[in-house]
Amino acid sequence: MYRKMSLIVVVVSIVLLSTMSMAAPVDITQPGDAIQGVPNDSDWPANEAPPLAIDDNTATKYLHFKGFSQPTGFQVTPSKSQSIVTGMSFATANDAIERDPISFELYGSNDSIDGPYTLIASGDIVDFSQATDWPRFTINETPISFDNDTPYDHYQVLFPAVRDPGAANSMQISEVELFGTNYTAYGPTPADGAYHEDTWASLAWTPGDTAVSHDVYLGDNYDDVDAGAEGTFVGNQVDPSVVIGFPGFPFPDGLVPGETYYWRIDEIEADGTTIHKGIVWSFMIPPKTAYLPDPADTGEAVELDATLSWTPGFSAKLHTVYFGDNFDDVSNAAGGLPQGAATFNPGPLELAKTYYWRVDEFDPPATHKGDVWSFITQGAVGTPVPAKGAVDITQTPALTWTPGFGASYELYFGADASSLELKASGNLGSESYEPGQLEWNTTYYWRVDEANNANADSPWTGPLWSFTTANFLIVDDMESYNDINEGEPGSNRIYLAWADGFDNPATNGSVVGNAAAPFAEQTIVHGGLQSMPMSYDNAVGKSEATLTLTSNRDWTVNGVNTLTVWYRGDSANAAETMYVALNGTAVVNNDNPLAALMPGWTQWNIDLQAFGVNLTNVNSITLGLGNRANPVTGGSGMMYYDDIRLDITAP
Repeated sequence: MYRKMSLIVVVVSIVLLSTMSMAAPVDITQPGDAIQGVPNDSDWPANEAPPLAIDDNTATKYLHFKGFSQPTGFQVTPSKSQSIVTGMSFATANDAIERDPISFELYGSNDSIDGPYTLIASGDIVDFSQATDWPRFTINETPISFDNDTPYDHYQVLFPAVRDPGAANSMQISEVELFGTNYTAYGPTPADGAYHEDTWASLAWTPGDTAVSHDVYLGDNYDDVDAGAEGTFVGNQVDPSVVIGFPGFPFPDGLVPGETYYWRIDEIEADGTTIHKGIVWSFMIPPKTAYLPDPADTGEAVELDATLSWTPGFSAKLHTVYFGDNFDDVSNAAGGLPQGAATFNPGPLELAKTYYWRVDEFDPPATHKGDVWSFITQGAVGTPVPAKGAVDITQTPALTWTPGFGASYELYFGADASSLELKASGNLGSESYEPGQLEWNTTYYWRVDEANNANADSPWTGPLWSFTTANFLIVDDMESYNDINEGEPGSNRIYLAWADGFDNPATNGSVVGNAAAPFAEQTIVHGGLQSMPMSYDNAVGKSEATLTLTSNRDWTVNGVNTLTVWYRGDSANAAETMYVALNGTAVVNNDNPLAALMPGWTQWNIDLQAFGVNLTNVNSITLGLGNRANPVTGGSGMMYYDDIRLDITAP
């Protein structure tokens, strides 16, 4: 009897363990998850916005007026972080059948909702592409599943094609579900990155789907917590919560204002040996000093009637504000009158002027001196290109900016912020400057001062901007192209720079650029904001696009030895040989005959010596598909190229 009972217990235990370690996938998205359209251009009706694609309601729908002409979809950050998605489902909207998506692409990212993203899976939505209409507001029946063992925090769902793009004006979907299993803890309290206004905390989380206990790590050093260093392991426990900041608990003397604390939960399965390492979360105890100023520190284009505000320091009772246009005066000021409100009205401000301010916090009996913040009022230069603080900038940049209220300007530039040199001057309408060849991997600073004799406040000193040049040579990162009409000032459409086969279709089957603006691709990108789309049709034997180089023609500078090309194909593409040609004649083929079928961004590194040409004077680069030496009839497809550059690669 007892042996039979024991056997039953063992069998039940085995079943339970198997069930727990093989948890059924569930929809990892839910209403309220952070979501944005792709492209995120608000080109949808107010009552058919992206959040309605994951609201668990098949009676609502998401419509985007882009899907018929270019891929569209959405990006979402599920509340269940680090989920492993292995399946999807879609429900039709069917206001118009031609809008139904018939294929999908799923991407994951652990960086941010904006990516960069890695392709997880792609395929057809079979039920939506049949001869008979799929029922309105109905989920597909043909299962969509795929292999995946990588957890992600953010997902991108794209629909490359709709049922009848010629008759459609949009893509429309009722509901999308991402089926996955969450093995790691998620939903931390306090929220990751939050301020926690107390000297103790009750940390809590939602357990992973297969967890039976939790290893807790906690400390004030990120690297130590991430590595599970000695002293950070709190213990293993069943309850999904832990108290800190009290005697007898971690940090018994209380949490310290201004300190950031890090914690991690590893989920343990029933076998006791399967461990799913969690991501490191953090929270911060507010400092004793004032923080989060508004306007933000070093802010620009602040309105002349602005009211200043801040978040009071931890336990602050009163605040003393010091304000002026001289840093030293504000930094050294003392004896001001305290106030109860965490706002300050400095009165009317002057155009294009830099102001400084400081807030001291009083928590009896101590006064905590604040940092000196600054901002510049509207009327100075804005939207600098390169952007403020930008990195990996070409060594031959063109600096541009939006003018303020001045009639003329002076531009100062240099590698030393304290001793900029006057480099250019002019009147409004010529807001650009080319500094010439710059050093690699160097930070440069620049400022634009403006003057207007009709204004008593003139002249105005502009804000200080900076950028850092790349430690590689940029051939084309696709960021400079725009949609300005041909012939108008500043026009730089991508298909004009990259000569394709549009005007010569009998011998060149390529077409560069999207059919409608934006002509450079702004959804499927590798780096930055744009890539180059190029369709190919090798019915004429080959397809290629050529960029004539006007700068960076010496491909031996600084010892560069490798040409890097990032490309992305599609599994539906025809397999055609991919090649790069220099100076119109020197050709190197991609070793992978299926390169055009690669669905994710792929890096192609080419030894420059393989071209066998004079690398000190490279006048053109050609990207192509087919047999350039002996063109033969082939297939068609769609390619994307980005971040073409010259690197120094170790042998």
